[in-house]
Amino acid sequence: MLQVQVFQKTAEAVDISSFELRAVGTEPLPPFSPGSHIDVCMANGVTRQYSLCNSPEERHRYVIGVLKDPSSRGGSIAMHENIEVGQIISISEPRNLFPLEESGKKHLLFAGGIGITPMLAMAHALAVLDADFELHYCFRSIDRAAFAGALQESPFRERVYLHDDSGADEQKLNAKQFLGQIEPDVHLYVCGPSGFMNHILDTAASCGWPKEQVHREYFAATAIDHEGDQPFEVELAISGQVLQIPADRSVFEVLDEAGIEIPSSCEQGVCGSCITRVLQGVPDHRDQFMTPAEQARNDQFTPCCSRSKSPRLVLDL
Repeated sequence: MLQVQVFQKTAEAVDISSFELRAVGTEPLPPFSPGSHIDVCMANGVTRQYSLCNSPEERHRYVIGVLKDPSSRGGSIAMHENIEVGQIISISEPRNLFPLEESGKKHLLFAGGIGITPMLAMAHALAVLDADFELHYCFRSIDRAAFAGALQESPFRERVYLHDDSGADEQKLNAKQFLGQIEPDVHLYVCGPSGFMNHILDTAASCGWPKEQVHREYFAATAIDHEGDQPFEVELAISGQVLQIPADRSVFEVLDEAGIEIPSSCEQGVCGSCITRVLQGVPDHRDQFMTPAEQARNDQFTPCCSRSKSPRLVLDL
């Protein structure tokens, strides 16, 4: 873990604030690649992941943007209400689960709402590389468009397209217009609310985009229907211990209660922190992190939200 100081806190839009974090001491911060995130550990014991949105060329600071979510489970509200300039907080080193395909000949970045944060770092990096890219930023209204001013003043502003849902029809996003022509080595990146992402991903699929050219990062999981959930068992291969998983509890909760620690952050199946190797059994995958091909291998699963199709899962724990 790293100790950083909150150097600046800025209201970027309605319910969105940015936090500039600087190192405590003289050493530069660890480098990061575009698409990276950090874990932020708060005093209430909650750990949440936030994308880095400044230029990866910078080593003196990290910048994150945080949406104050009314359905927050203790993360975003704590960031907005409890974190102030001058505070020292603990964060992880950057990790990247949403990397750029830098060998691509063109990059199409689609951001919805707070999904602009990883796209900002990507745009900065692509501009430095003098790569061919477009950034499409969709938002409900201009007062909710975080970093819109910075984008319009950026060195790559001519590659930025702002799509205001409350504005004139001609500037609203027509996804098929930009995704209708598929070329080799052109890569699509999508981040934002689930509805926005599904629209872009469904449009890309209907246009025939190859899966290997489409990259996505979810910030929140879609609702899961738990009505048909059944109990099952998990066996820990190393110790041989068998734990019962009731229909109304997650594998992660039961493991945690038994003193078995697994890294976790989102607890919704979108971040991949808790992925655990499966040695036997068939998981019931409910995450939005792994690709369908990765899920089909059934050799790992997310214990925070996924369950089992077989009576028992044997885990590499």
